[in-house]
Amino acid sequence: MDIVEKVRSGGRIGMDDALKLYDLDLFTLGELADERRRALHGKKTYFNINRHINPTNVCKDVCKFCAYSASRKNPNPYTMPLEEIVAIAKQTWEKGGKEVHIVSAHNPDAGLDWYLGMFKAIKEELPDIHIKALTAAEINFLAEEYGLSVDEVIDKMVENGVDSMPGGGAEIFDEGVRDYICKGKVSSEGWLDIHRKWHLRGKKSNATMLFGHVETRAHRIDHMLRLRNLQDETGGFNCFIPLVYQKENNYLRVTDFPTGQEILKTMAVARIVLDNIPHLKAYWVTATINLALIAQEYGANDLDGTIERESIQAAAGAKSAHGMPLVEFVHLIKDSGFIPIERDSLYNELKVW
Repeated sequence: MDIVEKVRSGGRIGMDDALKLYDLDLFTLGELADERRRALHGKKTYFNINRHINPTNVCKDVCKFCAYSASRKNPNPYTMPLEEIVAIAKQTWEKGGKEVHIVSAHNPDAGLDWYLGMFKAIKEELPDIHIKALTAAEINFLAEEYGLSVDEVIDKMVENGVDSMPGGGAEIFDEGVRDYICKGKVSSEGWLDIHRKWHLRGKKSNATMLFGHVETRAHRIDHMLRLRNLQDETGGFNCFIPLVYQKENNYLRVTDFPTGQEILKTMAVARIVLDNIPHLKAYWVTATINLALIAQEYGANDLDGTIERESIQAAAGAKSAHGMPLVEFVHLIKDSGFIPIERDSLYNELKVW
């Protein structure tokens, strides 16, 4: 049975088969991924009205791909007071936003009460807003910095109002690559175990993969297979988000960047390999809005959201600093031949535009 027949028959794809998928021509691979996408979601493309808040850029870790941390290329360190964070969340809610997505650096000076206090303060002011916050890397940092177990940090997150976890900090799970690009950060097994613990509390999370730097295709597939194994175990992942490496203002010195075709192939392979994760996000912040829209033909069914403001990827060259207006977002989806579906953070459908 060749690889095309195996995919169409519903056979599960392993490492060797996934490498064969990459070797298919772009349109054949796209057709296979689109068949999987249509079976799951038809022509629906999901998005939400959200705001990214990045409360501090002071970080004890030194990841080579990062342009956001004030310890390296960024000369402007900041840490927002809780009042400012709550005010931003309130503005988002008043504009129709349903989610605040809070990810920041590993700031050893801010204090545990600052990290957890922002969630509690937001929930006291806005009890119905969804807080997506703290990557597994941040949780690992807080546990190590304050002498807590991961379980204790997770319990404190729940107590203070965190509703779901973002997928950041995964980067590439291969430890050799990880040692080179983000030495000292949470390990791959640590990342997976933190999400396992979160899922076992009945909570949902997302998963990411940073690609297009020094990793190989086999590293990407290994990453996906580890996620698929955990999803078989817990069922807790809502969405997989392949993040395209941003090349500006960092220390990786990558010169061979992925082509648009390679990005689309990676999206398509992810849709086929990750048969148990329901949603695949083409995060327009890192892929560009045009390529993210094309990716909806290659297995993706989600574009994230309007975002409003974003600092981490923007520091590395992404065109995301000021988000995207809702009306423009909806028109772009429609003009691409898809049905815009406004969702909440857990993929409940709120409105068909």
